[in-house]
Amino acid sequence: METGNKVSITVETTVHAPVEKVWEYWTEPQHITKWSFASDDWHAPISENDLRVGGKFLTRMEAKDGSFGFDFGGVYDEIRINEFISYTLGDGRKVTVTFISQESDTKVIEDFEAEATHSIEQQKEGWQAFLDNFKKYCEI
Repeated sequence: METGNKVSITVETTVHAPVEKVWEYWTEPQHITKWSFASDDWHAPISENDLRVGGKFLTRMEAKDGSFGFDFGGVYDEIRINEFISYTLGDGRKVTVTFISQESDTKVIEDFEAEATHSIEQQKEGWQAFLDNFKKYCEI
């Protein structure tokens, strides 16, 4: 997409867990590998996370049958513990994740710049599936 024509997409969920747990499960590699995929026929065998401004993260996502896989990664731009993360993906797109504590629940809002390959609806559905999987993992 050209600069100035970027489309922002928002997905969100409310996790029935306190913000400290939600933050931990979102940012620690041993948890990321348990939820960072959109469907049960995928998995995330590797995750690395240097959670600091300028730090890099990488999660390897693969189909369980070995037919396809890709790396999802980027560099952190801003971090406010238990509140907010912003990062830039390897392809230059920006993403923000906001964590809002609501008593014993946490609202997670993800905003991301769309890419040009897939439809807006496909991207929204895909990112929402990741977020739904995250919610399910957190609430176990």
